[in-house]
Amino acid sequence: MQHHYRSKPYLQHSESLVTGHSPEGGILLERTIFFPTGGGQPGDSGQLTWEGGHIQIGTTTRNGDGMVVLVPGLPQPLPPVGTRVAQKLDWERRYRHMRMHTALHLLAAVVARPVTGGRIGAAKSRLDFDIPDPAPDALRLEEKLNLLIDSDLKVTESWITEEELHARPELIRTLSVRPPQGHGRLRLIGIGEGAAQIDLQPCSGTHVARSGEVGRLSIAEIVKKGRSNRRITIRLES
Repeated sequence: MQHHYRSKPYLQHSESLVTGHSPEGGILLERTIFFPTGGGQPGDSGQLTWEGGHIQIGTTTRNGDGMVVLVPGLPQPLPPVGTRVAQKLDWERRYRHMRMHTALHLLAAVVARPVTGGRIGAAKSRLDFDIPDPAPDALRLEEKLNLLIDSDLKVTESWITEEELHARPELIRTLSVRPPQGHGRLRLIGIGEGAAQIDLQPCSGTHVARSGEVGRLSIAEIVKKGRSNRRITIRLES
């Protein structure tokens, strides 16, 4: 069963059934709108309410079996297994992560160099690239990014088998983290369609529907982090 955070990334409220508790005090749901930490994107926060109780969710992770676990912000009694709960996302935070994640795909397309690391935040995000000297020009990068945003390109989702991905290694941009294997197929996120497509790569994160939703971006800094490693940090202007 596919969770709502993947199939319906704009869904802010949803009901679900508690199916279990983790040994560490987390909550497992039949189907959730909460995105679990992964691929540099932080886990969602928000709250659960049910008849006679409520609980704040501080973050969301996966357990060793790959199941999504909602982690309370503070230790408190959990809703019993079988309880129907109402989920509510911290939507402002999630939506900024969606905008930022899509913005990093744009950055990867503009820089067009292997990615060696990255992290998504609500205010600033960064990607590390294998870039020899000289460093990219920040103003030029910023202009290119905002031009792609202004073009309001469609963000698409498609799927590829593991065998097909092995035959197309150019789709894998990140050197530090390999796409998950053993599931038979992987999700691809594209930006633009047809001849206008500027990016296509495996990704399990949440994204906006069009590049125009990202909003105005600026380059916060470009820092040398090794012989040929450059860290480029971007910032949302609003």
